[in-house]
Amino acid sequence: MLVGADEAGKGPVLGPMVAGAVRAAPGDLPAGLADSKKLSSARREELAEKLREHPEIRVTTAAIQPARIDAPETDMNSLGVTAQAEAVAAVAEPTDDVVADAADTDEERFGRRLRDAVAEAGTTVDVTAEHGADETYAVVSAASVVAKVERDRLMAEIDAEYDQAVGSGYPADPTTRAFLAGYVEESGELPACARTTWSTCEDVLAAAEQSGLCDF
Repeated sequence: MLVGADEAGKGPVLGPMVAGAVRAAPGDLPAGLADSKKLSSARREELAEKLREHPEIRVTTAAIQPARIDAPETDMNSLGVTAQAEAVAAVAEPTDDVVADAADTDEERFGRRLRDAVAEAGTTVDVTAEHGADETYAVVSAASVVAKVERDRLMAEIDAEYDQAVGSGYPADPTTRAFLAGYVEESGELPACARTTWSTCEDVLAAAEQSGLCDF
């Protein structure tokens, strides 16, 4: 049995970061797994359903919400450890081998921190952390898929809360930027789903302030 771990949504300005963990024998994993970014939404949903329905495969996710991401005492590398550790601890058994997509520039440091965090949660595991593990290990691809599917589900819930579409949540998405600008223009503040410390949010607030000065 192997445990794979990965996260989705590290860079967006809207919504949570979600980690996924999958515990499986390699032979039980469905065919066609890959880095979730290389799969269509429909294919990700299909694979995630197969993973969750398999009686010998354990699947879980853990979400880090925007308010926690914005907290001054933390950083994204640490939160990547926290999210993956929470997910891994929910499916792993003692002495399992865990393979994680390293959410840090230093693979060894990330692996060490993840191992220690899972141990603090009560399970001793061996961890291998690598960049691009979601392209090399099928079990990490599986974790990538379930993390992305869960984040997409949470983003759909966020979208339903507002009159205007929020988009993917990524800073480069015109729909997301239009949503933020429109929300700030109407309410004078950022929405609860926003990561307020992201430069995109700061730019939107600055633009709204400048526009107000011009109107004055």
